[in-house]
Amino acid sequence: MTIDKFQQMIADGKPLEGDEMIQFMRQQSDIARRLQFELNCNYHTPDEVRILFGRIIGQEMDCGFTLFPPFYTDFGRNTHVGKNVFINSGCHFQDQGGIFIGDGCLIGHRVVLATLNHDHNPEKRQNLHHGPIRIGRGVWIGANVTVTAGVSIGDNAIIAAGAVVTKDIPADMIAGGVPAKVIKSIYD
Repeated sequence: MTIDKFQQMIADGKPLEGDEMIQFMRQQSDIARRLQFELNCNYHTPDEVRILFGRIIGQEMDCGFTLFPPFYTDFGRNTHVGKNVFINSGCHFQDQGGIFIGDGCLIGHRVVLATLNHDHNPEKRQNLHHGPIRIGRGVWIGANVTVTAGVSIGDNAIIAAGAVVTKDIPADMIAGGVPAKVIKSIYD
C-alpha cells in the first residue's frame, strides 16, 4: 500500500477494512506520531513549524501558513491545506477520510476534524467508514468545534465556538450549537 493508492481508494469511496489496510494506517500513524513529538516537544521558529507541519501532511506549506503547536493527527497524509491558513493550538485532525482546508481559513483552539466512523455492527466494529471534510475559503472555525465525517463548510462561513457540525453549512452563514444549525448570514 502507498499513500497515493490509499488516497485513490478514499477518493473512490472504498471501505477501510482488512489486515493490509489496518497495518498501513498503523504504520502511517507511527510516522505521524514521531513527527508530532518533534513538533510539539520543543520550541521552533515559525519557519521550522511550517516545515515540520509540511512533513507531517506531505505538503510544502506557503509562507503565509501559521500553526501554534501542539498539533495532533493520527494519520497526517490526507490533510490538504490552502494558502494563508492559521491553525491554533491543540487541534486534532483525524484525516484518513480526507481534510481539505481552503485559502485564508482560521481554525480555533482545540478544533477536532474527524473523518472516520466505526461500523455500528459490533462484529464489524474494526471496519471504518470515511467521509471527507471540506472547508471552503475564508472560513473561521471557533474554539472547541467538532466537525464530523462528510461535512462541507461553504466559503466565508463562521462556526461558533463549541459547535458540533454534523451537516453541511452553506457559504456566508454563521452556524452554532449542538448539533450546529445556521443562525444567520454573515451579512445580517
